[in-house]
Amino acid sequence: MRSPPSLRIRRHPTPHERNPMEPRQFLTILKERWRSALLGGLVVLAAVVAATAVQTPMYESTTRTFVQPQAGASVDELNTGIVLAGQQIASYSDLVTTPLVLDPVIEELGLSTTSDELARRVTATVRPDTLIIEIKAKDEDPAVAAALADATAASLGTSLESLGSSSGTPAIGLTVVSPAVESTSPASPSILMNTAIGLVLALATAVTIALLRDHFDNRVRRVEDVEKAVDHPVIASVPAIRDAQSAPLVSTLSYEGPQSEAYRSLRTNLQFMACTAEGRTLLITSALPSEGKSSTAINLAAVFSQAGKRVLLIDADLRRPSVAAYTGLEGSAGLTTVLAGDADLMDVVQPMQAGGLDVLTSGVVPPNPSELLASSRMGELLAEAESRYDHVILDTSPLLAVTDPVVLAPRVGGTVVVARSDRTRRSQLEVAIDRLSAVGAPVLGIVLNRVHLGRTESYDYEYTSTPPAAPTHRGRASASKSAWVQTPRLDEGAARVARRYEPAVEAR
Repeated sequence: MRSPPSLRIRRHPTPHERNPMEPRQFLTILKERWRSALLGGLVVLAAVVAATAVQTPMYESTTRTFVQPQAGASVDELNTGIVLAGQQIASYSDLVTTPLVLDPVIEELGLSTTSDELARRVTATVRPDTLIIEIKAKDEDPAVAAALADATAASLGTSLESLGSSSGTPAIGLTVVSPAVESTSPASPSILMNTAIGLVLALATAVTIALLRDHFDNRVRRVEDVEKAVDHPVIASVPAIRDAQSAPLVSTLSYEGPQSEAYRSLRTNLQFMACTAEGRTLLITSALPSEGKSSTAINLAAVFSQAGKRVLLIDADLRRPSVAAYTGLEGSAGLTTVLAGDADLMDVVQPMQAGGLDVLTSGVVPPNPSELLASSRMGELLAEAESRYDHVILDTSPLLAVTDPVVLAPRVGGTVVVARSDRTRRSQLEVAIDRLSAVGAPVLGIVLNRVHLGRTESYDYEYTSTPPAAPTHRGRASASKSAWVQTPRLDEGAARVARRYEPAVEAR
């Protein structure tokens, strides 16, 4: 007796094992996350603008003074004073913010402040390779700023003279070469500089938010996300449309639309994978409900029939069947009717579209769906369907909701898992694939559904397009407007998938 297959343990690559982000991927992330990135950037920019608006305007005035020794009794004393001034000028500028200089200024101007507080509004710098000290003062009143700069320069000169006379060194004098002038515009805040800083911070914040959201978002959004989660290829990427529920047959409603191209690309990829060599039956499922498995099954069946194949679409979702509602066919008699032995397969099959597409709806919802799908009668039905049709496509329940697809998957030639972009999480897709692998079901690949148009890959097809006469519909309802016969040229994505499965094809 064959032992049951064990669960496959997947080791995720570490950040060092993954390829570095390419510029194209970076731009794609910004395009996908532009709303949150823009919102974060605007918040930061608004905060910078608000902080600038509430700041009190400060005016600045500058007094320039020249340091020179006083004339001495001899030439030696004069030279000594010049050398001393050059060596000590940095120390002279440091005196500007000391109480020795600022206390007389406070007393002269009648300021109600302390020397420590005033020191934060007064600065002194030395011009390189000169004996010039620039004294700058700030205040809310431009007149007070100018008076404060001039008074500080005068107080510094008095302090230097007193220090020189008390220490016996040559006297040093300060000459004002450029008195302070009242400023007409505030020195701070600088609107231009703050705006530039705000824009830089807003851009950095926007990029950071986009990257962080993409890093911590566990949902599959792009082909790269699926490839990181599972070891199976993405064999189709179907763009999102607004009326997918009301018009599930997009492959026939708009022949040259991107959705139709996506389903034809899926058909081409499945053909080149030789997925139907052992059994011409395909199972379409998903991890969760409302991911588009039913619409994928319907459209895949339609494009196979457009290629001249006889196709049977079976609604094997015996919990929440939807094929009858989507196609407008009778749903009271169908799969469960055949499994219960009340009718034969061909008695309840309903033709839907000219060109060889028949539909077997689910029938009445039974109390024991899993048991019916696992019954020997289900195997006999599949064998009969394969003998009559070129392709048999089954729409079944979601993998994470019930066990129905796990019971049915080993009986078919291959399983296609549908994942909805922006909805399916990587962990959910992993568990779904693991459940199929646990029973040895062959997983052909992933269909990424409802992808926004900015993320779809380009299509490269050539057509021999000769529109035939309008088809006559044998079913109650059909959404088909055209049934053009097309000859697809294998695009780059399909060729890549074909090369991946080429050894399996040769073996068969």
